[in-house]
Amino acid sequence: MRAKITIVGAGNVGATAAHWAASKELGDIVLVDIIEGMPQGKALDLLEAGPVEDFDCRILGTSGYEETADSDVVIVTSGVARKPGMSREDLLETNKNIVTSVVTEVVKRSPNCFLIMVTNPLDTMTYLAKHVSGFPKNRVFGQAGVLDSSRFRTFVAAELKVSVEDTQALVLGGHGDEMVPLPRYCTVSGVPITELLPKEKIDRIAERTRKAGGEIVALLKTGSAYYSPAAAVVQMAEAILKDKKRVLSCSAYLEGEYGLSDIYFGVPVKLGAGGVEQVLEVRLTEEERAAVQKSAEAVRKSIAELKL
Repeated sequence: MRAKITIVGAGNVGATAAHWAASKELGDIVLVDIIEGMPQGKALDLLEAGPVEDFDCRILGTSGYEETADSDVVIVTSGVARKPGMSREDLLETNKNIVTSVVTEVVKRSPNCFLIMVTNPLDTMTYLAKHVSGFPKNRVFGQAGVLDSSRFRTFVAAELKVSVEDTQALVLGGHGDEMVPLPRYCTVSGVPITELLPKEKIDRIAERTRKAGGEIVALLKTGSAYYSPAAAVVQMAEAILKDKKRVLSCSAYLEGEYGLSDIYFGVPVKLGAGGVEQVLEVRLTEEERAAVQKSAEAVRKSIAELKL
């Protein structure tokens, strides 16, 4: 029996996530959006690409939630996208209402699903989703670190003129300008980049990673990134559906790890059939620990604004 994946929000991120998921044949897909006709049209268009690209799954678009029943994974991308000059926190109030409504609808029909959040401000919306759903912490988590690490890896590979496949990176913290790239844990085929690049270049790459989302927003002018966020969230879904036990950086609920509690925060986790099966703690320097605390303060401030 095929897995069932619901993607709420048929905009650029949601539709692209559906494309990635279909191409990997992760399961049958339900694409949901309140704009009548858009999810139906995109789903049909993607379905008709199956014979060309040799993927075989059912893809359905809908403006309701009945068709989402008994989903294994629900990916929430719906919300207002960032515009130039807008921070993720500017989106909070509008997206709070959207996420509350969406999560209420999907958990009613899929009480055993895993919830993967993409809506910004990411860590705050993931905290809200856990609160609204009442799900245990292992079944609610957010896409952030996979994307941020991918951006770090991209910039390192470009600087060193090596394959991105040989790079690995770790980014901790909130999904925002206070995220914490960790160059000590960034390697090229096992060689730390601190052995390959001078500090000033590493610092520049780390800063570009922090600002990478805003860089794309400024270039697009009328939208935000979608290819890479969609690919990142589908990698997470694949780890769950195939029980791959991938170690990926995700926004996970912490209960004492890294000295933090009652917060969603980007950390490396083991993702498998049980969702977040383990939070991995890495050793941090005093400087790194201070940066993590600073990032956590920004996330806590945003969570407090939810007034739950």
